[in-house]
Amino acid sequence: MLYYLSLLRHSYFGLNVFSYITFRAGAAAVTAFAVCLFMGPWMIRTLLAHGMVNKPKVWGPDSHQTKTGIAVGGGLLIIAVMMLTVFLWARPDNRYVLMAQLLLFLFAALGFWDDWLKIHAPRREGRAEGVSSRVKFLLQIGAASAFAFYLALYPPNAQFALSVNVPFIKETYLNLHVFYFFLVMLLFVGFSNSVNLTDGMDGLAIGNLVIAASAMLVFVYAAGHARFSQYLRIISVPAAGELTIVLSALIGAGLGFLWFNSYPAQIFMGDTGSLPLGSLLVFVSIVSKQEILLPVIGGVFLAESLSVVIQMGYFRMTKGKRIFKMSPVHHHFELLGAAEPKVVVRFWVVGVILALIALASLKVR
Repeated sequence: MLYYLSLLRHSYFGLNVFSYITFRAGAAAVTAFAVCLFMGPWMIRTLLAHGMVNKPKVWGPDSHQTKTGIAVGGGLLIIAVMMLTVFLWARPDNRYVLMAQLLLFLFAALGFWDDWLKIHAPRREGRAEGVSSRVKFLLQIGAASAFAFYLALYPPNAQFALSVNVPFIKETYLNLHVFYFFLVMLLFVGFSNSVNLTDGMDGLAIGNLVIAASAMLVFVYAAGHARFSQYLRIISVPAAGELTIVLSALIGAGLGFLWFNSYPAQIFMGDTGSLPLGSLLVFVSIVSKQEILLPVIGGVFLAESLSVVIQMGYFRMTKGKRIFKMSPVHHHFELLGAAEPKVVVRFWVVGVILALIALASLKVR
């Protein structure tokens, strides 16, 4: 909304800065961080007052039983702060910004529904029952299909509507035809749930989300900039640069949330945060035409998800044997004796390295 102050630049000196994406992106990050710090204690008290607290689990490391009673549903804080920040600093008439906000709302609603049921619904055999896997999967597929269908009708770049950019190879594109829709749905469902699986240690998921968003911010800004996209030889997507403000809001709100989510955590984001934030990164990768690079940028999330798949498959094949001491894989390292904060920081380091590898693709072509 503050973008419109730039329309008065001819009458008032200095207001032209509100037209610059770089200025508004930096302001969005600072705003989101400050608002998140301010609202954090109130959100924690509110969630606790409404019974949104972590319950004892029948699975997981014994050390995690001490996390009982911590506020759950902190994704509400992140999403609320992001939406407020985007309203202030992004262009409200940009279709990608509007779609990003709709996506955040839909997946946050699904995530909060799941978190609420896990805490307030009757527990069976000591386990919390949230939204059934089938219903959750169908709703995610439905939302992903709607976004895929819209982007097929009104693609970010019509010339490459059903194509993906092959990274590290100069101007190489792969036309997937109808299979592109399956890729989009796989990314939406797989990545959002991978972020959810990663949210098992204090600061682990939100830290890697901030790292991934920082890398993706560079790609979507370059795609939306005519000269940069031409120089870097990436697919140009006019108006996509406004998503830089959305990602900056995620970075600022994520760092503010990390203030309370760092070890020992006072609040957990839950599905309320992991589902929409994971989906947002998928959406930005689709708009910026960097779908194949997303698994590199979010390699930590992919590894967490694969560890669960491998563990379950091996367990069934061998009738009870395991590859990892526990999955997702962050619990494996914890049970090997590494302290939780050390595991988290090492996963952040891996996330930074993967982000740098992805960013290197801008020149290694």
